[in-house]
This record gives sequence, structure tokens and C-alpha cells, in this order.
Amino acid sequence: QVQLVESGGGLVQPGGSLRLSCRASRSIFSFTAMYWYRQAPGKQRELVAGITRGGNTNYTDDVKGRFTISRDNTKNTVQLQMNSLKPEDTAVYYCHGRTPPYGYWGQGPQVTVSS
Repeated sequence: QVQLVESGGGLVQPGGSLRLSCRASRSIFSFTAMYWYRQAPGKQRELVAGITRGGNTNYTDDVKGRFTISRDNTKNTVQLQMNSLKPEDTAVYYCHGRTPPYGYWGQGPQVTVSS
């Protein structure tokens, strides 16, 4: 059973920073790609950022220039560095690992941006 365990959520003021981490129970090279999604209250889950096995990254327009996805192969972790946070970034953030046809989800830490 593959597990993705996230950490790093919390409460931060607008303009602040948070770093989310997702640790996989197996080598992250076993995943075709790893992603961060988020779901705000009353909204659908949306893709925030992704990183492929080859290291290519992509971001939703809302977070470009503010968020950075990266990975640490030695620790089997994927991180999401979030800077210049806005209240509209408030959501539950989910780590997702994909190895077609399978996909795995973490538990989703809460990120709240509020003064």
C-alpha cells in the first residue's frame, strides 16, 4: 500500500510563506509525476503544481511566480514552497502521486491565509 504523508500546513498572514512537504512510502521515481492539488470550501479540487519524473514543472496561472514545486530524491519527498500567500490561497492542499493507471492521495493539510 503506497502512502503519501504531508506536513507543513497551518495559519499564515497575507504575504507570508509556508512550505508543504509530501513524503512517499516508496521511491518518488516510481511515480510518473507528482502533483499538489487544493480544494477550497465550496469549490472543486484544482491542480496547483506538478513535477514529472524528468523534472519538468507546471503551475496553475494563479500561483506562477509565487509557488515552487521541487523534490528531494534522497528523502522521497516533494515540496511546495508557497510565497506571497493570499487569502484566496486558503484551502486543503493534497499531494498526489500518479503511476498510470494508479493514483495516490495524501490526507490533505489545511492552509489558512488570514490576518
